[in-house]
Amino acid sequence: MPRWVPGLRTATIIEVSDGLPIEIHFDYAGNLSYSLRYDYDVANHVVRWEPREGSGGVRGFARFEPDDDGTRFTYALEHDEGRKAAERALDDPRMLVDAFARWMHEERDR
Repeated sequence: MPRWVPGLRTATIIEVSDGLPIEIHFDYAGNLSYSLRYDYDVANHVVRWEPREGSGGVRGFARFEPDDDGTRFTYALEHDEGRKAAERALDDPRMLVDAFARWMHEERDR
Protein backbone atom coordinates (compact mmCIF):
# COMPACT_ATOMS: atom_id res chain seq x y z
CA MET A 1 0.00 0.00 0.00
CA PRO A 2 2.77 2.55 0.64
CA ARG A 3 3.69 2.15 -3.04
CA TRP A 4 0.35 3.56 -4.19
CA VAL A 5 -1.40 5.40 -1.31
CA PRO A 6 -0.24 9.04 -1.33
CA GLY A 7 1.32 10.10 1.99
CA LEU A 8 1.34 6.60 3.50
CA ARG A 9 4.74 5.79 5.03
CA THR A 10 4.07 2.31 6.42
CA ALA A 11 1.30 -0.27 6.60
CA THR A 12 2.07 -2.92 9.22
CA ILE A 13 -0.01 -6.09 9.31
CA ILE A 14 -0.93 -6.78 12.94
CA GLU A 15 -3.19 -9.82 12.55
CA VAL A 16 -3.81 -12.37 9.79
CA SER A 17 -6.56 -14.99 9.39
CA ASP A 18 -6.80 -17.50 6.54
CA GLY A 19 -3.96 -15.67 4.77
CA LEU A 20 -5.77 -12.30 4.76
CA PRO A 21 -4.84 -9.27 6.87
CA ILE A 22 -7.45 -8.69 9.57
CA GLU A 23 -5.81 -5.69 11.25
CA ILE A 24 -3.35 -3.20 9.71
CA HIS A 25 -1.68 -0.23 11.39
CA PHE A 26 -1.10 2.78 9.11
CA ASP A 27 1.45 5.59 9.59
CA TYR A 28 1.20 8.68 7.39
CA ALA A 29 3.49 11.66 6.97
CA GLY A 30 2.47 14.41 9.40
CA ASN A 31 2.10 12.15 12.46
CA LEU A 32 -1.24 10.60 11.48
CA SER A 33 -1.62 6.96 12.46
CA TYR A 34 -4.50 4.55 13.05
CA SER A 35 -5.38 0.86 12.83
CA LEU A 36 -8.16 -0.65 10.74
CA ARG A 37 -9.90 -4.02 11.07
CA TYR A 38 -10.87 -5.82 7.84
CA ASP A 39 -13.68 -8.21 6.95
CA TYR A 40 -13.73 -10.11 3.65
CA ASP A 41 -16.53 -11.45 1.49
CA VAL A 42 -14.25 -13.38 -0.84
CA ALA A 43 -17.06 -14.94 -2.91
CA ASN A 44 -18.40 -11.49 -3.79
CA HIS A 45 -14.99 -9.78 -4.05
CA VAL A 46 -15.75 -7.26 -1.28
CA VAL A 47 -13.56 -6.06 1.56
CA ARG A 48 -14.86 -3.85 4.38
CA TRP A 49 -12.90 -1.98 7.03
CA GLU A 50 -13.50 -0.01 10.19
CA PRO A 51 -11.30 1.62 12.81
CA ARG A 52 -9.94 -0.53 15.57
CA GLU A 53 -11.74 0.45 18.75
CA GLY A 54 -10.20 3.65 20.09
CA SER A 55 -8.02 4.13 17.00
CA GLY A 56 -10.02 6.63 14.94
CA GLY A 57 -9.67 6.57 11.19
CA VAL A 58 -12.11 5.66 8.45
CA ARG A 59 -14.60 2.95 7.61
CA GLY A 60 -15.53 1.82 4.16
CA PHE A 61 -15.50 -0.89 1.54
CA ALA A 62 -14.07 -1.86 -1.83
CA ARG A 63 -15.80 -4.10 -4.36
CA PHE A 64 -14.37 -5.63 -7.52
CA GLU A 65 -16.81 -6.74 -10.24
CA PRO A 66 -16.29 -8.08 -13.76
CA ASP A 67 -17.00 -5.47 -16.43
CA ASP A 68 -16.94 -5.54 -20.23
CA ASP A 69 -13.75 -3.47 -20.25
CA GLY A 70 -12.03 -5.25 -17.34
CA THR A 71 -12.95 -4.72 -13.69
CA ARG A 72 -15.31 -2.26 -12.03
CA PHE A 73 -13.84 -1.00 -8.77
CA THR A 74 -16.30 0.53 -6.28
CA TYR A 75 -14.78 2.33 -3.28
CA ALA A 76 -16.52 4.17 -0.45
CA LEU A 77 -15.35 5.85 2.77
CA GLU A 78 -16.93 7.31 5.87
CA HIS A 79 -14.79 9.53 8.10
CA ASP A 80 -14.98 9.75 11.87
CA GLU A 81 -16.23 13.16 12.95
CA GLY A 82 -12.91 14.05 14.58
CA ARG A 83 -10.94 13.80 11.31
CA LYS A 84 -9.24 17.04 10.32
CA ALA A 85 -9.56 18.46 6.79
CA ALA A 86 -5.95 17.51 5.96
CA GLU A 87 -6.61 13.93 7.10
CA ARG A 88 -9.79 13.78 5.03
CA ALA A 89 -7.85 14.99 1.99
CA LEU A 90 -5.53 11.97 2.29
CA ASP A 91 -8.57 9.72 1.98
CA ASP A 92 -10.16 11.42 -1.03
CA PRO A 93 -11.85 8.49 -2.82
CA ARG A 94 -11.20 9.77 -6.36
CA MET A 95 -7.49 10.33 -5.61
CA LEU A 96 -7.15 6.86 -4.05
CA VAL A 97 -8.98 5.11 -6.88
CA ASP A 98 -6.85 6.92 -9.48
CA ALA A 99 -3.65 6.06 -7.56
CA PHE A 100 -4.71 2.41 -7.28
CA ALA A 101 -5.52 2.20 -11.01
CA ARG A 102 -2.14 3.73 -11.95
CA TRP A 103 -0.35 1.28 -9.66
CA MET A 104 -2.26 -1.71 -11.08
CA HIS A 105 -1.38 -0.71 -14.64
CA GLU A 106 2.28 -0.16 -13.72
CA GLU A 107 2.45 -3.58 -12.04
CA ARG A 108 0.79 -5.29 -15.00
CA ASP A 109 3.22 -3.62 -17.45
CA ARG A 110 6.26 -5.04 -15.62
